[in-house]
Amino acid sequence: MPSFDIVNRIDMQEVDNAVNLTKKVIATRYDFRKSQTEINLNRKEQGIHLITEDTMKMKAVQDELIGNMVKRKVDPKVLDLKEVEPASKGMLKCEVRLVDGIDMDTARLIVKMIKDLKLKVQAQIQDNQVRVSGKKIDDLQTVIAMLKKSKLKVPLQFMNMKE
Repeated sequence: MPSFDIVNRIDMQEVDNAVNLTKKVIATRYDFRKSQTEINLNRKEQGIHLITEDTMKMKAVQDELIGNMVKRKVDPKVLDLKEVEPASKGMLKCEVRLVDGIDMDTARLIVKMIKDLKLKVQAQIQDNQVRVSGKKIDDLQTVIAMLKKSKLKVPLQFMNMKE
């Protein structure tokens, strides 16, 4: 029986490249001269830590990071920007969490969307992914097309298409 998996995976090497590129750009920008701006990637906790002096610079760092993510073909939906908070010595900090995997609420929504199509396919939630199986490959391709058009809050990849 044909099947495929719906997943949300992050290429951490590309995220690392985007963070390093952002550091490089910030180091050469005139408006960041003599600035104490820091950008750190924590691979273990899957987060990015931003520290800078004021809100204008924080917004510029966030925009540059998002732009570099897009250039590296990492969907900016994986970035969960938290609120900007005051830090010590008059600095501002912002935590950026990387969303990896499909959470349970989104998985249930995906299963509901698939059932609303009324095709002869089954969708099962397995850990942080959804497996879809059916008798016809055309039905599976219809599900993929519908999910690509949907406006979900996480980016989706379709893997392990098996016949």
